[in-house]
Amino acid sequence: MDAINKIHEFLRFGSVLGLERMNILLKKLGNPQDDLKVIHVAGTNGKGSICKYVYEVLQAAGYQTGLYTSPYIEVFNERIEFDGAYISDEDLNRCSEIVLARAEEMVKEGDESPTEFEVVTAIAFLYFKEQKADYVVLEVGLGGRGDSTNVVKHPLASIIASISLDHTDRLGETIPEIAFEKAGIIKAGCPVISTTDREDAKEVFIKRADELNAPFFDVQQLAYKITDQTLEGYCFETEILGKKYDIEISMLGRHQVQNALAALYAIALLAEQGSITVSTEALKKGFKKAKQIGRFEILRRNPSVIIDGAHNPDGSKALREAVSSHFEGKKILMTIGILQDKDVDEVLHNFLAITKDFVVTEPDNPRKLPAADLAKMITAKGGNCIIIESPKAAAEYVKKRYAEYDLLLFAGSLYLIGEMRGYLHE
Repeated sequence: MDAINKIHEFLRFGSVLGLERMNILLKKLGNPQDDLKVIHVAGTNGKGSICKYVYEVLQAAGYQTGLYTSPYIEVFNERIEFDGAYISDEDLNRCSEIVLARAEEMVKEGDESPTEFEVVTAIAFLYFKEQKADYVVLEVGLGGRGDSTNVVKHPLASIIASISLDHTDRLGETIPEIAFEKAGIIKAGCPVISTTDREDAKEVFIKRADELNAPFFDVQQLAYKITDQTLEGYCFETEILGKKYDIEISMLGRHQVQNALAALYAIALLAEQGSITVSTEALKKGFKKAKQIGRFEILRRNPSVIIDGAHNPDGSKALREAVSSHFEGKKILMTIGILQDKDVDEVLHNFLAITKDFVVTEPDNPRKLPAADLAKMITAKGGNCIIIESPKAAAEYVKKRYAEYDLLLFAGSLYLIGEMRGYLHE
């Protein structure tokens, strides 16, 4: 589509953190973000799932809700969703023309050009305002402090998901450094909900919240009980702010229970404050409906075919635990492709705990780790590898081996997962 091609032209400006360009662009657009009621979500892993839970519950409660996430898995329009549907090509084109015209004005006036992510974020803000969204669930792209979504001045709540080492070239090489960047979304007087189990990250969040007089809520302190777990979903019980909840989710893995607890805490808090009204029926409906494509997503049964965008240490650990819970002792073939700027060694440590049999391929991205190099790392750790550089050829190879395995698992870069999802659906 022409609008998407024009947006992608801004990739040449790279991914540069900082809010100066974004503030100039949004001012030219009339600052649409200031008219939106936002739930802001940051974190290394889990922020997309938390966003989806909150989004579905608000929709089930009858609110017209916007959802902004990144990256997309298969189609660009996934990034901007409203009232249960991706932004239409027509609306994307129209909003893009408005934003791109303002971006051109910036350059002509001597300002630095906005980046691609800043352009897309501005498009989302403009679209949600036009649609008169009751609420917007806003996912941070990278970090928090300098992320283009952080122009929101007074979110209804700031949620910070799990913290781990990722994007260390941009966010810092230690957990406290990364936590400092994530803590940038904390705003004066706005409640903060944290799910991290890392004390060194939590200390950073508590300090920042205290500085800004922002109430801090620690999801890790919640007592809960998983009452059922199958490939159809998980059920859990908990108590928040004096009220008992019995929730069923369709996203699989104990890490998804933690994500659901964070979303539930935020919803319960906003309801107690009178910001939203959500019935028990709407709450249950929203949590059960919420699903994330590309996150332990089951595409087929007998044998099971699952795709998962596990690409960093915590993501790969969560995948390992989820597979162990449901496929212990089963014969598994794993197809992977990873970007070279990730902690590949730790990711492989978790992947090799899942299986020793691998098909190694390459994501369609300039930062890809060559399949031959990845294969050497796997064989050095005792794994068995077949190298198929083309993702499509790798998918075709795996399809022919369905009868030999109980589980065909595809994991690694989200760039790879999106491509594989299309091939496997064919």
